[in-house]
Amino acid sequence: MSAHPPAFAARATSVGGSPVREILALTERPGVISFAGGLPAPELFDTEGLRAAYDAAFAASAARALQYSTTEGAPELRAATAARVTARGLATDADDVLITTGSQQALSLITSTLVEPGDVVLVENPTYLAALQAFGLAGARVVPVPCDEDGLLPDALADIITRERPKLLYTVPTFQNPTGRTLPAARRAAVAEIAGRLGLWLVEDDPYSDLRYEGRHLPWLAAHAGAEDRTALLGSFSKVMAPGLRLGWLRAPAGLRRAAVVAKQAADLHTSTVDQLAAAHYLAAADLDDHVAAVRAAYRVRRDALLAGLREALPQGSTWNRPEGGMFIWARLPEGHDATALLKSAVAHDVAFVPGAPFYTGTPDPRTLRLSFTTHTAQEIAVGVERLGRALDR
Repeated sequence: MSAHPPAFAARATSVGGSPVREILALTERPGVISFAGGLPAPELFDTEGLRAAYDAAFAASAARALQYSTTEGAPELRAATAARVTARGLATDADDVLITTGSQQALSLITSTLVEPGDVVLVENPTYLAALQAFGLAGARVVPVPCDEDGLLPDALADIITRERPKLLYTVPTFQNPTGRTLPAARRAAVAEIAGRLGLWLVEDDPYSDLRYEGRHLPWLAAHAGAEDRTALLGSFSKVMAPGLRLGWLRAPAGLRRAAVVAKQAADLHTSTVDQLAAAHYLAAADLDDHVAAVRAAYRVRRDALLAGLREALPQGSTWNRPEGGMFIWARLPEGHDATALLKSAVAHDVAFVPGAPFYTGTPDPRTLRLSFTTHTAQEIAVGVERLGRALDR
C-alpha cells in the first residue's frame, strides 16, 4: 500500500471558494435572470472593433503577436494606458505602468510583494470578496475599518493604524464592490494625508470609475498629496472593452513596481502578447471614450429600471442606495430577514442575487444583498424584479 502524499499548504485549505462564483454556476440554466454577477453586457461589446484590432495586430507582425514578450507589457499598450491615466489628472509615463492579466492579478502581485504571514491588512467592511481571498492566501490578518453610507471613516482609520500598525489599506473608493458607494473628495484627501503621516501603503482598486452616470469624477487617492509615493493604483479594461481579454494594469512607485515585475515573472512571465497588441491597436484606431459613453447610457437606464422596481420587490422596511455609477446596488432587508436563506427561494423563481454576508470581515450583516444591474436589459430587469418580489413574499 502506497503512502499518502504530503498535505496541502495550510493556506490552500484555510481560504474558501467564492460564493459568488458558486451562485453564478447555479444561475447558468436558461431563463434565469441574475442580479448576482457583476458581468458587463455582452451585446454592448464592440465586437467588430475588437475583431479589426486583432486583425491589425496579426497584419503588423504575426510573429510578434504570437511570441513571448516582456514582463512589463507591450510598450504601445503601456503608453496608451499612461496617456489615459494622465488625461484623468494623474501624470503618468509608460514606464510607470505594468500590464497585468486582469486587475485581479495586479492585486495578487501587490499582495505577494508587500504582505507576509501575520501582517495586518486594512479593508472597508464589506469589501471585494476576491481581495479577501488574496489576503487570506497570503496569511494576512484582515482588519475592517468602520464605514458609513459614504465609505470608510478617516478618524477611525487613523485610530486603527495607530493601534494595529498595518502594512496596507485596500480600498475601492469609487462605486465600491459590493456596496456601490463612492468615497467623498474630502475623505480621499484625509485618507491620503493619514497614510503619508502614519506610514501606510495604499492599494486603490479602480475598475469602475469610467462607469459614472451622473455627478463629477473625483481624483484618485494616488493623485492626492501624501499618497504619491505609497499608492498602488489598479485599473482594468474589463469593464470598458471586454472582460475576456483579461487585461489590467498597475501604476505604482518605482520600487514597488519593480518588485511586482519580479513577482509577475514567477507567476506567468507576461500577459498574453496578442491580447495586449490587439488592445493597443484598438486604443489607437477606435474612440474608446465614445464607446464607453454608449455603455454608460445603457447602464444608466438599467440602474434606473432596477431602482424603480425595488420598492415593490423588497419587503416593507427595506433600504437601498442609489449609486452614481458602477454596477451594483446594495440593499438591506428588515429585521428578521436573512438574505442567504432567501436565495434558495429566489433561484426557485428563476432570479438570483448575491447575499451580502460573504463580503464582510468579522460579523456579517445577514440582511444585506448585492444586486447587479448591468447584465440584463431594462425589460428583463422588470421581469426579474417581479420574480424577486414573488420569491421574497413566499
